[in-house]
Amino acid sequence: MDISLGQVFVSEVMGTGFLLLLGCGVVANVVLAKTKGEAGGFLMINFGWGLAVFAGVYAAFASGAHINPAVTVGLLAHGAGEYAPGVAITFASTLTYFAGQLTGAFLGSVLAWLAYRNHFDATDDPDGQLAVFSTGPAIRNTPWNLVTEIIGTFVLVFIILMFGQTPAELGPLAVALLVVSIGASLGGPTGYAINPARDLGPRIAHAILPMKGKGPSDWAYSWIPVVGPLIGGALGGLVAAAYLPAMT
Repeated sequence: MDISLGQVFVSEVMGTGFLLLLGCGVVANVVLAKTKGEAGGFLMINFGWGLAVFAGVYAAFASGAHINPAVTVGLLAHGAGEYAPGVAITFASTLTYFAGQLTGAFLGSVLAWLAYRNHFDATDDPDGQLAVFSTGPAIRNTPWNLVTEIIGTFVLVFIILMFGQTPAELGPLAVALLVVSIGASLGGPTGYAINPARDLGPRIAHAILPMKGKGPSDWAYSWIPVVGPLIGGALGGLVAAAYLPAMT
């Protein structure tokens, strides 16, 4: 069944919105002061983000549940005929996916801020406040931070494309577990954005929302979790396109 670009936009807004509401929410629960989950640890964040993807994929089923510009770019690089059943790959549809993803990411992070409003006020650490919204490096080294994001997103997109070649039919659960694995294994250096909208939309929200004791939004780093995932997604699509014919 064909769907309109308007429906694609709404679907991606909903899916990415749920992704960021629950993803930013689990970070807030771990890093902000006086929450029930305070100091829950990095693995709690890994599983929270994985389950956030699980919810986001279901919410965005109508548009193929990209919820990530890197996935959209990966499908484009892979040479797919459609972004989703009934959605032709065109310049307009590509921009529609990007716009829906960025809008949803912004709105989802704002909802997470509303849910934890009192705890943002109770948190004196501006870096912790920013961490709820966007990623940052454990060791700031621009070339290697970029490499980390490229590798993590390559894994994400390549394996997602491999899912389509298997009969397991795990659907969103498979993607959720993949994100947990990437976070646990490759998330240490940069916090594994692996999604340009996931980082940029909430970073914009952080910049404009009123927060007590808020620090800067670290715009000097902000291009890395955008450019790195886009490169990694494109490489994942290109390698999958070369790999699959060689295996058949």
